[in-house]
Amino acid sequence: FEVLLFPISAMENQQIRRVPPLVKAYFILSVAIVLATIIFSMTWRSNNKANQTIEVTGSARKSITADFAILRGSIIGYGTTQKGAFTELENQKPMLLKYLAEKGFTADQVKFSPAFSYAQYEYNNNGQQTGIRGYNYNQTFSIEHSDVQRISDLSLAIASIVEQGVYLEMQTPQFMYTKLADLKIEIQGEAAKDAMVRAEKIMQATGRSLGGLHRADMGVLQIIPKNSADVSDYGMNDVSSIDKEIVAVVHASFEID
Repeated sequence: FEVLLFPISAMENQQIRRVPPLVKAYFILSVAIVLATIIFSMTWRSNNKANQTIEVTGSARKSITADFAILRGSIIGYGTTQKGAFTELENQKPMLLKYLAEKGFTADQVKFSPAFSYAQYEYNNNGQQTGIRGYNYNQTFSIEHSDVQRISDLSLAIASIVEQGVYLEMQTPQFMYTKLADLKIEIQGEAAKDAMVRAEKIMQATGRSLGGLHRADMGVLQIIPKNSADVSDYGMNDVSSIDKEIVAVVHASFEID
């Protein structure tokens, strides 16, 4: 708004001077109150409009296939002495490597960790230790490969090697997706777009217009088995399945025009 000032004549000036001071004061105060009310009203309307926001949650889901797998296990040698247990362990390693070679895995693809031993104790009926029954030597190995299906097939078949005198303890294979860093940006962008589309549909239904983005929070990523509904507040990183899904969530707040 504008306050316009007009020149006054000498007679009008004399008439104004004849107005009692108290009336002048009341007049000035009234004008000030009116001006303050107008300014406050305009400011409140502007701030109230700026504070009107809508909060929505967007999500995106994409199927991925593991491109790297690890299979871990241990071979175990037993003997009444540590030397005998170690010898038994060493005798099993060539049989294990031969079996793996028949499955298409070369010796340099099998990584062995240092072997370690532990005693097997004897106990009486009261649970008291009475001596040493023998020793176990344990050596873990791992096989890493980009052919995840071959690793999966091996994990199901390798238990049969016990028929050749090789004593194994196998772990569940792990299947991973190695291009996750590039995919994170893409999937989070799709979740943000989904949030905006949801907000626009709500505004269209209410006859309002969607303004700019006010705030956005990226939720944790969930990497879950395909068709699974399992999620966690801390995020999930499934390594048990070959076929997976990555799920991203974005919490966004938009201004309302």
